[in-house]
Amino acid sequence: MAPLMFAPEIDHLALIGNFLPRKCGLATYTTDTYYALQQRYPDLRVDVYAMDDHPGRYAYPDAVTRAIPQHDRAAYLDAARAIEASGAQALWIQHEYGIYGGPAGEFLIALIDRLSIPVIATLHTVLERPSADERRVMEALLCRASRVIVMAERGRDILRRVHGADERNIVMIPHGVPDRAFVDPDSLKPAFGWEGREVVLTFGLLAPNKGIETMIAALPQVAAGHPEALYVVLGATHPNLVAHEGEAYRDRLKALAEEKGVADHVAFIDAFVEHDALIDYLQAADLYVTPYTNPAQITSGTLSYAVGVGKPVISTPYVHATEILADDHGVLVHFGDSAGFAREIDRLLTDRDERLALAQRAYARGRTMIWPRLAETAMAELGAIVAARPRRFGRATVELGILEPDIAAVERMSDSTGMLQHSIYSVPDRRHGYCIDDNARALILMCRIEGIDEAARDKWTSIYGAFVQYAWNPDQRRFRNFMNFDRSWCEDVGSEDSNGRAIWALGVTARDARAQKHRDWASVLFDNTASIALELQAPRAHAFAMLGAAAMIEAHPGHALSRTILTRYGEELIALLDEARRPEWQWFEIVLAYDNARLPEALLRAGLVLGRHDFIQVGLETLDWIVGRQTSPEGRFRAVGTDSFGRPYAEPLPFDQQPLEAQATVDACVAAYEVTGDARWHEEAMRAYRWYLGANDLELPLATAQDGGCFDGLMPNGLNRNQGAESILALQLANCAISALSMPTENMAITPRTAVA
Repeated sequence: MAPLMFAPEIDHLALIGNFLPRKCGLATYTTDTYYALQQRYPDLRVDVYAMDDHPGRYAYPDAVTRAIPQHDRAAYLDAARAIEASGAQALWIQHEYGIYGGPAGEFLIALIDRLSIPVIATLHTVLERPSADERRVMEALLCRASRVIVMAERGRDILRRVHGADERNIVMIPHGVPDRAFVDPDSLKPAFGWEGREVVLTFGLLAPNKGIETMIAALPQVAAGHPEALYVVLGATHPNLVAHEGEAYRDRLKALAEEKGVADHVAFIDAFVEHDALIDYLQAADLYVTPYTNPAQITSGTLSYAVGVGKPVISTPYVHATEILADDHGVLVHFGDSAGFAREIDRLLTDRDERLALAQRAYARGRTMIWPRLAETAMAELGAIVAARPRRFGRATVELGILEPDIAAVERMSDSTGMLQHSIYSVPDRRHGYCIDDNARALILMCRIEGIDEAARDKWTSIYGAFVQYAWNPDQRRFRNFMNFDRSWCEDVGSEDSNGRAIWALGVTARDARAQKHRDWASVLFDNTASIALELQAPRAHAFAMLGAAAMIEAHPGHALSRTILTRYGEELIALLDEARRPEWQWFEIVLAYDNARLPEALLRAGLVLGRHDFIQVGLETLDWIVGRQTSPEGRFRAVGTDSFGRPYAEPLPFDQQPLEAQATVDACVAAYEVTGDARWHEEAMRAYRWYLGANDLELPLATAQDGGCFDGLMPNGLNRNQGAESILALQLANCAISALSMPTENMAITPRTAVA
């Protein structure tokens, strides 16, 4: 048959789920899906990412690109990077509770949140009454997936009622079945030693929810009318049950058969049977039964397979059975009704013509479910979502113009205590309270921003300054960082970085505050606290303190403590560079992290005020190197993503990109421009700034021009639409830097600043 047409650009797909030789129904399903795609579309590349509950146990075939340890969250992120780097155009997820790590499998969400490609998910279980975690994870998956596949109409209904899912994104594709000819069971019975027996079969991993007890209880009545009847229970015990109690459940079933006097009429085959042999077993049976006990069961692969090869089926009325056996394609018996199963088995074994007619009706339905049909339908959906995917790369078409500084969003996030940390979209989230990091940045903004009402400047400078002042813990000689909304402190000592930022803010305020009262206050508090900088260990904390010290020297020339901070940590940064550098790696550490450009900026500012040309030279060299790492192939600014942090000597990864990085780069390039007068640094500052305006990997502005807000970052699949304090302040401080930078360029030139000793 001719292949179904789909979007011609689909030639590479990623597939995630369990995979053989892992022994479970989902592994069989994912494996069958893979081979159906390969056989139906030979030119399609399919990369399999196998979920692994016991790393090292399974000898996966070459089809498996990578195994993901179930409980290792970092492995999910690594897999996301691999999928993104592979060039796959879409990801097809096989979703089942219990196979992905984290509460209700939330590690899967971490993986897909780091992908820019479309996602489609087959849901093997859809719950009427999900737990809070199950609801949260399912709704995150529904939000991210362009399509979800259910295997029964009831699944579609539940998704609409329980989760409010969009009907347009739900597709019903029945469970796939093998493409086998219809055969007379008697022709295959000799292969299993079943000659002359009337065989009733159940198969699948053995577990209490399979209802085997119901069938054993029915056998005395069946055997009375059909002495040659044989009930075959085919399948290994479920691995989770074995881990808990060994084979105790199977032994209880055997004991029950002995008790009922039907041990000779029951055969337990304890094996995980390979695909082709499994179908042979099915075709050799006269009847197939699924006496399952769970009414809500949406999917049964064993039931689908039985219908696919034309077995007359007798089943309890769980969801999947009521749909697939509807319209006289099978027989339904009440849950736990042993007498009902005995009656219907007796009827069909007695009436050969009725049994054959039912088998033929089932087989006809099964022909609509064969694996090639599933592959075609799924590929049609994948083609549609890939074709509809918005263009995200290329020349930006949505870039905003340069923005004037605006404190509207800063004020929205602030109250009489200070600036709140986080928001849900644009609404402040009081649960997370405040931190000195943001209030220090806000204090710097009040010193730098032009064009605001001076009464507002005075008010907010006092509020943010009071937060910094109150954060000082004289007993511990450290600044605290995190404060609850009720103004109680979460800690006695804040991080090194937060202490460095506090010193930075005080130095800038001592130099740049518009009111003398604020300059005097900051100078005194700097003198009382800044010696702690000499005890800090982290390179970024050193850099932040250096930026404050450089400002303090400009406010108070000859300031001895500031000179000590700048000299010691400038020389330490150069020593770090000498230790970490390689020919291809001109950086202070063997990894990249946040606020990278602050390190060369600190050297440039220190070199300028100390007259240290070696500091300036190293600052320019390392800034040049980090700017190169922050440039996309299209020539845009690409912030070093948080996924990149902590990877020794590794090229940066693109996501998640955060506004802090663009602001740090703007400030560092402005410093380089002030020191050198080289127009190249003016352009680099503008390139980093345009990231906020839409000149970025996703061609999406992060700035909300109407109110001075800024989104929290670029994720692979779009914007993080929350607007926290850090992001808003990063944009507004970048606005201030670009506004100041543009003033001398209006006169076409800038005179390099002279380093002073």
